[in-house]
Amino acid sequence: MDFLHSGLADVQRHLAFVSVDPINWKFYVQVFSWSVTIFESYLLLRQYPLYSKTSPPEALAPHISKEDFAKSQIYGKDKAQFALFSKLFSQCVDSAMLQYGFYAWCWGAAGTILGKLGYGTDYEILQSIIFSFTMYLLSSLPTLPLSVYSTFVLEEKHGFNKTTPALFVGDLVKSWLIAFALGAPFLAAFLYIFQWAGDRFVPWLMGFMISFQLLMVILYPTVIQPLFNKLTPLSDGELRSRVESLAGKLHFPLKHLYEIDGSKRSSHSNAYFFGLPWSKHIVIFDTLMQQSKPEEVEAVLAHELGHWYYLHPTKMMAISQFHIFTILALFPAFLHAPPLLRSFDFPKHVAAKPPTIVAFLLFQMILTPLEAFISIGMNAVSRHFEWEADRFACELQDQLKEESMKDMGDRLGRALITLHVKNLSTVWVDWLYSAYHHSHPTLTERLKGLESFQAKRAKKE
Repeated sequence: MDFLHSGLADVQRHLAFVSVDPINWKFYVQVFSWSVTIFESYLLLRQYPLYSKTSPPEALAPHISKEDFAKSQIYGKDKAQFALFSKLFSQCVDSAMLQYGFYAWCWGAAGTILGKLGYGTDYEILQSIIFSFTMYLLSSLPTLPLSVYSTFVLEEKHGFNKTTPALFVGDLVKSWLIAFALGAPFLAAFLYIFQWAGDRFVPWLMGFMISFQLLMVILYPTVIQPLFNKLTPLSDGELRSRVESLAGKLHFPLKHLYEIDGSKRSSHSNAYFFGLPWSKHIVIFDTLMQQSKPEEVEAVLAHELGHWYYLHPTKMMAISQFHIFTILALFPAFLHAPPLLRSFDFPKHVAAKPPTIVAFLLFQMILTPLEAFISIGMNAVSRHFEWEADRFACELQDQLKEESMKDMGDRLGRALITLHVKNLSTVWVDWLYSAYHHSHPTLTERLKGLESFQAKRAKKE
């Protein structure tokens, strides 16, 4: 532990200038955030001309009808136009809030509310909680119309929306209540660790955040998910038999197999698993079962079980923890930096002793361009995992010695095509746009990969 703290202290010595130099951090954040927005807009403009193509890629031509391809192109074009507008609009709102002292105002408003509740400003954790939710609620209001448009105009136009206005409002209120119910104690514990551990908070905070993530693995499906969707045990039949048989042969610790009413809100489909290492749950969207045959859904789940077999969730969590560690290692220098808060319009008496939550918020803003680059790397790792999971499905016959698994790659390919067609997913994708935005390979890439995996298998026989 002493070695760790020694290394972290050395990092802080190199960043000591942050606490004394009057750097115009607001200007840099404005430049950084607009640079990221302009870059993302450029990527959209690179992608946009591909929606004017009149035929699918050659590899997909036999599988997608002209009518379905035309629908996907129109849907993609509409989504791109909306994404460009919403991105620029959101950036303008964020930029205005930053420029005109919104965050400093929220901290002052939180202090005022705290005073009316009978508490002084020395109750930093309580003021931080009020500050966070005041900022969260007020900053979400300007972009609320975008969510309404996306759901009731864009998705409705293309036949995906199943959400009613009452359900939309109910979901919004529930999400706010859940954010407060979980966020308040999380934030209180988060900030208490800073007070208790001082500048040696990094290992303790890492332990707390890992524990919280594991707790959410339990709470989300049992408490949060049922507030929005109904999970029911998958009824007996061919699909249940196939999934349970496959899980048993792979020694997957399946505890529950659920069907979820995804069609309550959207026609989009999916399947996933979650849980602790010794107790896993598989969830299948009702829309997926409606759109695909049981043997194709089995192939999709074979791919998902490939993620479990290769420990992809665990590896991704380890990578994300390392990412969080590097961020926290840099933070102490910004935690004790009055010039940082003064740059963002906080009054002198607040900047003199920077509140932890405020310093951390501003620190995250400064990291904006770095996070954009990191997302590209994370996507590259995720795509590699997707290739491994696809290969796993193709090679199940060899692993399980089951002749019935011989066509698993073909089944997975058909399922992927069905998912793309039914979801009107884009089939023409610019490589740079994909590298930045997509955690999965494109459909064309995956189909070619499946063919390659199966060809290699055939040579071995």
